[in-house]
Amino acid sequence: MTVQEMRLDQIKPYKNNPRKNDEAVTAVAASIREFGFKQPIVVDADGVIIVGHTRYKAAQMLGLKTVPVLVADDLSEDKVKAYRLADNKTSELAGWDFTALAKEMAEIDMDMSKFGFTEAFDDSVLDDLFTEAEPKKKEPQKIRCPHCGEGFEP
Repeated sequence: MTVQEMRLDQIKPYKNNPRKNDEAVTAVAASIREFGFKQPIVVDADGVIIVGHTRYKAAQMLGLKTVPVLVADDLSEDKVKAYRLADNKTSELAGWDFTALAKEMAEIDMDMSKFGFTEAFDDSVLDDLFTEAEPKKKEPQKIRCPHCGEGFEP
């Protein structure tokens, strides 16, 4: 697997891309600006994007001339379509451990809102998370007398 630099004007978005990503472009651009372009765009042999439409738009926003690209010329057309969908869907399946996230955020001296983290995780947020996670107390069940039907608590 070889990552190569490719001119942005040689890359073509997939015309039927079903993913709506415009709201993520600014955050991805901020990530690229802060950390560099660490995840390549994956294209087919014709330069059509398989994975990385948001990174492509972020690169345009940043005015980049070249980007890192992986050419996946070993996939059939059917597998290209399946990979395009699977890559996006599998990322949706992951969730957050909010306690671990709050601890990580507390140790970072950087404005994380530019990457889409709009919630400040301080002690009050953690308190709210733990309060929401506590099971609700059940009301005691009344037991009915089988003879007279009168209810009483055990």
